[in-house]
Amino acid sequence: MDKTSIFKYTIEDLQNILVENGFKKFAAQQIFDWIYVKLEADFKNMTNLSKELREFLDENYTAAPLKDLLVEESKDGTIKILFMLDDKRTIETVLMPQKYGQSVCVTTQVGCKMACKFCASGLIKTERNLETDEIVRQIFTMNVLLKKKFQDNPDSPQARVSHIVVMGIGEPMDNFDNVMKFINIVNDNKGFGIGARHITVSTCGVVPRIIQFADLKNQINLAISLHAPNDEVRNLLMPINKAFNIKKLMDAVRYYIGTTNRRITFEYILIEDINDLPEHAEQLAKLIRGINGYVNLIPYNEVEENPFKKSTKIDKFFNILKRAGINAIVRKEFGADIDAACGQLRAKREGAIKNEI
Repeated sequence: MDKTSIFKYTIEDLQNILVENGFKKFAAQQIFDWIYVKLEADFKNMTNLSKELREFLDENYTAAPLKDLLVEESKDGTIKILFMLDDKRTIETVLMPQKYGQSVCVTTQVGCKMACKFCASGLIKTERNLETDEIVRQIFTMNVLLKKKFQDNPDSPQARVSHIVVMGIGEPMDNFDNVMKFINIVNDNKGFGIGARHITVSTCGVVPRIIQFADLKNQINLAISLHAPNDEVRNLLMPINKAFNIKKLMDAVRYYIGTTNRRITFEYILIEDINDLPEHAEQLAKLIRGINGYVNLIPYNEVEENPFKKSTKIDKFFNILKRAGINAIVRKEFGADIDAACGQLRAKREGAIKNEI
């Protein structure tokens, strides 16, 4: 019998399963503590559970981490892992050390149908959504890695994942229900306890889901992958703009801010002579002026399969925004010496991996 991943369940789900099978409801909290705090993957080692419950869990469920196929570590400490799922498909996850802790970028789909022209993720079409447990297991597996890495200093803030960005392969809003359940699990203070304001969900601009996300009125951060200040450039770079143009997107952004009173992030990858000209900076400033948000300027991570080049005008673009009164930062580059662009490791290695399996 195939076992079910325990990582797919919220604590409420687990409580219901236990009660339905004749066990005490409070044992769900003990199980969460073993898995998410102690990082124990073997039910037999959960010694404060009854023998009967341990046997029940072992017979029906698994807490196995993901299998890593390739691990690349940058000089700056960035770690990128290519994971193999149970059905042999592959995804990637990135750990980015920060001054404030450890941030992990998780994947939500196998492949990506957004087909953004500058992105390595779109080189391989979407095969399926990830299940909730497959997203949770990315964090669990990274925490296991960090536990080993900091075994001599287990109380270090660097010894556990503290922040999550849902910006890996795939469009999170196209896997809305599983992503929201994932957030529920990792946010639970009886589990990983990662604060809502330490979690950011990014979207290319799926307008109906932005509205739905706003109506949840939670404290999760929202980032918009904008990457262009007008429809002409955005149509060139991002096919989704033909379904949800900039006006529709900005209307959704205003609805989100009005509903949640939360600040929003605009992600803007700067590509040489495509979206980095002075007039683009001026148009961007005009587009978002008065909105409670800021611009995250991202140096382009070049991909062999795409013709685009990293902008040489980043500082000039940034200064135009600042003079216009727009809050902006230039994102620190991570993993410049490894395949750190979103989807790059998977796209580069996919053929070789299939031959190995």
